Amino acid sequence: MKRHAQAVLLAVMGVGLLHSTLFTGLYLRYVKEGLRPLLLVSGVLLLLLALAGVAMDQGRDEHRGHAHGHHHNTAPRIAWLLFLPALSLVFYAPPALGAYTAARSNGTVVKKQKKFDSLPATSPLPMTLTDFTTRVQQDRETAIKGRTVQLTGFVTPAGQGGAWDLTRIIFTCCAADARPVKVRAYGTTAPPANTWLAVTGTWHPSGTLGTKSAAAALDVRTVRRIPPPVNAYTDDLPLVPS
Repeated sequence: MKRHAQAVLLAVMGVGLLHSTLFTGLYLRYVKEGLRPLLLVSGVLLLLLALAGVAMDQGRDEHRGHAHGHHHNTAPRIAWLLFLPALSLVFYAPPALGAYTAARSNGTVVKKQKKFDSLPATSPLPMTLTDFTTRVQQDRETAIKGRTVQLTGFVTPAGQGGAWDLTRIIFTCCAADARPVKVRAYGTTAPPANTWLAVTGTWHPSGTLGTKSAAAALDVRTVRRIPPPVNAYTDDLPLVPS
């Protein structure tokens, strides 16, 4: 790979980073939103390095003069494959993580929580999948018992018999540490995989509520399709129109 090609590679990578962070939001498929400033800085630096490389090459060529010939710095031909991921940042983005990933991973073990605030009287009560699971398995006061809750997530098929989970995938830092949070849904036919839903229902009795034996599961009452959130890799409470 010649020096000019190396400069082009740096430029394409820089443009790809800036494109995915400034204009499309595709970076949210790979890293958390808080890393956006670092990606922007990295994109600008790559463009500057590309420009600096071109300028340095031109200076060397003028200094040597044509009488001395040209020296071409080359790298193994396999280095050209580096253009593929660089170009993908501009022209093609891999699909977001979804049901395929979640189905091949166990649900997340939620963090221990000793104290719980009183639940508001709102019905249905909007909750994240993490909060619902934590209440079901750790709240000794069993405040979730009998409450109609509203959860949002995407559909993950769960084995034979039409079973399915309402799922969210959460990033701690980036896609490499993605982990799913799943709530088993009962009482309704599974919609297509990766369909985003707003679901209402009550805890499905299985195990002892308020202990680890309790299943993170829901007896579904209503199901409504919703558009995917802009940032799908959080367990926030999205705004769901009534």
